[in-house]
Amino acid sequence: MTEGKGSESLGNSQRVTPEQHYDRQAADDSITSKSGSLEQACEMAPVHKVSIPRRVAVAREFEDAVKEALFPDDPLRQFKNQPARRKFSLGLTYVFPVFEWGKGYNLQALKGDIIAGLTIGSLCIPQDIGYSKLANLPAKYGLYTSFVSPLVYSIFGSSRHIAIGPVAVVSILMGTMLNDALGAQNNCDTSAASPSKSCIGVQDSYLSLAFTATFFAGLFQFALGLLRLGFTIDFLSHAAIVGFMAGAAVTIGLQQLKGLLGISTAHFTKKTDLVSVMDSVWHHTNEWNWETILIGLFFLAFLLIAKFIAKKRPRLFWVAAVAPLISVILSTAFVKVTRVDKHGVAIVKKISTGVNPSSVGQLHFQGHYVGQAAKIGFIAGLIALTEGIAIGRTFASLKDYKVDGNKEMLAFGIMNMIGSCTSCYTATGSFSRSAVNYNSGCQTTISNVVMSLMVLIVLAALTPLFKYTPNCILASIIINAVISLIDIKAAILIWKIDKLDFLACLGAFLGVLFVSVEIGLLIAVGLSIAKILLHVTRPRTSLLGNIPGTNIYQNVHQYADANRVPGLLLVQIDSAIYFSNSNYIRERLLRWVDDEEEVAKSNGVRLRFVIVEMSPVTNIDTTGIHSFVELYTTLQKRQLQLAIANPGSGVIQKLDEAKFVELVGQEWFFLTVGEAVQVCSRLVRMEI
Repeated sequence: MTEGKGSESLGNSQRVTPEQHYDRQAADDSITSKSGSLEQACEMAPVHKVSIPRRVAVAREFEDAVKEALFPDDPLRQFKNQPARRKFSLGLTYVFPVFEWGKGYNLQALKGDIIAGLTIGSLCIPQDIGYSKLANLPAKYGLYTSFVSPLVYSIFGSSRHIAIGPVAVVSILMGTMLNDALGAQNNCDTSAASPSKSCIGVQDSYLSLAFTATFFAGLFQFALGLLRLGFTIDFLSHAAIVGFMAGAAVTIGLQQLKGLLGISTAHFTKKTDLVSVMDSVWHHTNEWNWETILIGLFFLAFLLIAKFIAKKRPRLFWVAAVAPLISVILSTAFVKVTRVDKHGVAIVKKISTGVNPSSVGQLHFQGHYVGQAAKIGFIAGLIALTEGIAIGRTFASLKDYKVDGNKEMLAFGIMNMIGSCTSCYTATGSFSRSAVNYNSGCQTTISNVVMSLMVLIVLAALTPLFKYTPNCILASIIINAVISLIDIKAAILIWKIDKLDFLACLGAFLGVLFVSVEIGLLIAVGLSIAKILLHVTRPRTSLLGNIPGTNIYQNVHQYADANRVPGLLLVQIDSAIYFSNSNYIRERLLRWVDDEEEVAKSNGVRLRFVIVEMSPVTNIDTTGIHSFVELYTTLQKRQLQLAIANPGSGVIQKLDEAKFVELVGQEWFFLTVGEAVQVCSRLVRMEI
C-alpha cells in the first residue's frame, strides 16, 4: 500500500465510539445485583486508559538502539564513577584477564594446573601430528600450533578451562579448501616431511596460502570482537552445528581409511565427499596392507576401550587422556623392533627438530591467491569462533564465571594473527582436550602454558623419536577423537522438539557428507537463516479464550477448557509486525474473521468485535501500520469494530504518530484483553 493511499484511508474512514453502541449509564444499571461473583467484579472494574509515552529525541533513540545492539552487556559500566587509577587497573584487567584471576592464585591452583597441563599435553602431541595431516601439512606444524597459540591465548583469553590447539573440523576444512584453491597444481603430498624436488614449490605455495588464510581468520575474528559483532556467529543454529559436526566427523573418519588401509596419500582422492572417498578406497585395493590394517585396528580398539572405561568411571578420565600417547609409544616401538615399515607400513619419518620459525615472509597480501586466502580465513575463522566460544561458555557455566564472547573474539583474533607469523595454522578450543583439562583439576589458563612448554620440549629434543610412528596409529587416534563429535542423542532430541530444526541438522549433515565441508557449512548457515525468515514472514497467530473462573485469556488450542466469548473474536499476534509479514498478518486475521462468522451463524450471535492482543508485538513499521489501516477499513465495511489490547510502548507510540489511534479512537485501546472483553461484551448484551 502506498503512502498516499494510506493517508487517504486515514482521512476518509469513519470511526465508531462505544457511545454510538450503547448508553454507558444504562448499561451499568442493567447489570444484575450479583456483586459477589467474579464475573460481576470484572464487569464493574474500571477500564484503564492505554498510556502513550512521550517521543524520545531522535539522537537519543539512535544512541539507545546502537548501545542495545552492540553493547548489551554494557562493558563500560564498571568504569563509571571510578578514579583514574582505578579505571587504569580495570582496563588492564579487561585486556589481560590474568590480573583478575591472578590475585587469588596459590600453590594449590598451580598444582592443579600443572597436572592438567601435563595430561592434556600427553593427549595433544599425538593428536597434533594427526590433525596436521588432516590439514595436509607436515606433522611439525600441528606441534608448532600447540606451542605458540596456547601461550598467546593464556595472556588474552578469559576462559580458564579451554584447551587451545588444532582441532579436527578446522583442520579438515582448511585442508579441503586449500587443496581446492591450488587446484590442478596440487598433485603432490603437501604433508610430506621431505617432498620431492618437483613438489617443493607446491608445498611452499600451500604453506604460504595456509599461513595467509590463518592471518585472515585472525583478522576476521579480531574485527568481529572490536566492532562488537559477536551476534553474527549466532546465525549458526545449534541444530545446524550438530549436523555439521556429525557430517564433518564422518568425513574425517572416511579420510582416515587411507591411513588405516595403507593407501598412499599421493594416490588417494583429495575430495572429501562419501562417493569420491569410497571410490578411491575400492580402486586402490592393491595398496591395502594387512600389517597396517592389523596395527591400526588393534590400537583403535585399545583407544575405544580406554574411552569406554573413562565414560563409565569418570574418575578414570586420565585413562582416555593418556591412551593416545601410550598408543604412539607402543606402536612406534613395535615398528622399530619388527621393522614392518620395510613391508609396506607407512611411517611418519623425519620430523625436524626446533621451535617455530618465522613465517612472516610467507604471508602474501597480493597476487592470485589473496582472495582465496581471505575466503578460507573467513570460513575457518567462523567455525573456530563458534566452536571455541561454545566450549568456553560451557565450562564457564560449570564453574560459575562469565566468558565475554566479544572479548574471546579479540583473544582468538590476536592468537591466530600472531600464530600466522610463527608457522601456525588456525587454532581454537578443542572440546575433547578441554573436557580432559577440566576433569584434571585445571584452575586457570596456566594449564595451557604447561601444555605449551611440554610441546616445546618435544619440538626441541624429542621429535626424532616419532620417526617410526606408523601413520595408521595417527588415523586411529583421529577416528577415536572425532567419534565424540557425532551427537546422536542431540539429533534425536532435535527431531522430537522441532522438525524444522531437524531439517537444518539433516541438511548440514548430508551437505558435508555428500558434497564438501564448505558446502555443508553453507547449507547449515542457509537453512538457519531460512528458518529465521520463515518465522519472521509467517508468524504465529492464535485464538484466545477465557480460562473458567479467571479473567485470563489464553490460546484455545493450548488450553482445551478455554471458552470462546460470543460475539467477540480474540486473536493474538506472536511477532513484531514488519513489511515482510504485515500482509500475511492482515490476511490471516481476515481469515479468522471469516471462520468466526461461519461459526456465529450457527450459534445465533453475530460477530461484532475483533480484539487483537498485541503484547507479544515488540515493534511495528510503517508498512505494518498501513496494513492495520487496511484491516480497520475492511472491518468497518463489514460492520465490525477493531479493538487493540496491551500494545507496547514503542508500538502505541508509532500508532499514535501515524494517527491510527485517532482513526480507531483511543477508547478502543485497552490495557488488557480482559478489559477489552468487559467493554465489548456489554455492547453485545445490549444489542441482543
